[in-house]
Amino acid sequence: MVSLICTLRHHTDEVTCCAFSPSLLATSSGDKTLRIYTTADFSELPFSPLRGHGYGVHCCCFSSCGSFLLSCSTDGSVIVWSAETGEVKATLEHPGRSPLRVCALAPDSSLLLAGACDGTAALWDFRSKTLRRYNNEASVVACCFSPCAQMFVTGCTRGDLKLWDAYTSLLHAEKDAHDLGVTCCCFAAQTTDSYGCCVEFRLASCGQDSQLKIWIVSQREGAACTMKLLQTLTSQTAPVLSCAFSSDGEWVVSGSVDKSVAVYDAVSKAYVTTVALSPTFPWIATGSMDRSVNVWRIGDEDDSTGKYSAEDCLSCNTGEKLPGHSGLLLTDWSEDDVQTWLRDEGLVELVSVFKANNIDGPELSQLNKETAAELGIESVGLRGRLLRRIEALKAEQNGSEAPDEFLCPITRELMKDPVIAADGYSYERESIESWIRGKNKTSPMTNLPLQTTLLTPNRSLKMAITRWKSNQELRVAQHLITKAD
Repeated sequence: MVSLICTLRHHTDEVTCCAFSPSLLATSSGDKTLRIYTTADFSELPFSPLRGHGYGVHCCCFSSCGSFLLSCSTDGSVIVWSAETGEVKATLEHPGRSPLRVCALAPDSSLLLAGACDGTAALWDFRSKTLRRYNNEASVVACCFSPCAQMFVTGCTRGDLKLWDAYTSLLHAEKDAHDLGVTCCCFAAQTTDSYGCCVEFRLASCGQDSQLKIWIVSQREGAACTMKLLQTLTSQTAPVLSCAFSSDGEWVVSGSVDKSVAVYDAVSKAYVTTVALSPTFPWIATGSMDRSVNVWRIGDEDDSTGKYSAEDCLSCNTGEKLPGHSGLLLTDWSEDDVQTWLRDEGLVELVSVFKANNIDGPELSQLNKETAAELGIESVGLRGRLLRRIEALKAEQNGSEAPDEFLCPITRELMKDPVIAADGYSYERESIESWIRGKNKTSPMTNLPLQTTLLTPNRSLKMAITRWKSNQELRVAQHLITKAD
């Protein structure tokens, strides 16, 4: 049995990755941020969100001890964060500054691996933060280390899986493992030792062919490594984008474009882009293109293996619209709506202050550091938390209201001067020019080479965006007039 614990709706763009440590859940997004939650009650930590990447974040992962959080981005960098404070501990740049799609840390935290769009996989010594080597392949979109940390696997858009040793020597190549491309791969934590002469690992991989495959990777003393297909799972009907083993190796979970999460048969509301399993609790986290993160519980609700029941945890942030401000723009909120939102965000101590000062939606949207101080909110931490929540709320409403085609694929922000690039996609002029100046001569959307850097103004799209913005402003003005009457 699988039950939904809670839904977290803090990101303002597609959720790209979820990762568990023993006590934390991390999520990354195309909105350039990472968000950190405690698994005690799935509330967001005070230093969250983490901002440091210039473009969307594609992948995140914790070190085995849970002390470090790693993230990689289209900006070509891997950032190492302190999981306890959110402080940046190191920033590692890909040698060619190519967009990074995936990163992984060895179980013993000795090596850091990152796969790039230009077909390279960069390997760093994690302790010294020095580049060890990087090798060429097709666009690398999946990678993982074996439990022994002596091998790693990379998967590419061409569909191949390759097994390497810690010195980037190729041990085995599985051609066309997934038709149309690999999307994710992961090792189970358990190993099998046959009489001390052969060690076996289980590897899961998934791809654009709508399949999840389980492989046996064998390392025999004095012999070459082998990779044998154990089984192919075909219960999902669209590309499978993410997969993960449970900590005991008994479960493997996958998320698909068909909006399902298998093996648990739990249905999500949009394309499932990432899945993760907690190493200490019977929980699954799934991220989606609808910008939400769902946390699921495996087993019966009264199962003693979990600390909280579904009813207990639903009180965090289910993402369900509360009565009074459901479907309304922030500028449409009443005083009661604002007070309900404060309670929902865990800012109960501010309700009486806002009630006494008759703060409604329009006034909340204009609130800044100075006006917050004038309201008598003396605590710097509380004031900062309030302003961050307001910023996130406005970003969420702006992002969710605008049609996706009005947003720049690089920055995920509303375009002001859209242009058409050689790949046929429209981008914000400043963003795509910056992309090209950064020696990225490939398409941000397809990873294929751009035949020309010529940009053509997309006047029809610009007109459509202008009309949409005018309609939004008219709607707000009409509401204010009605309210005044």
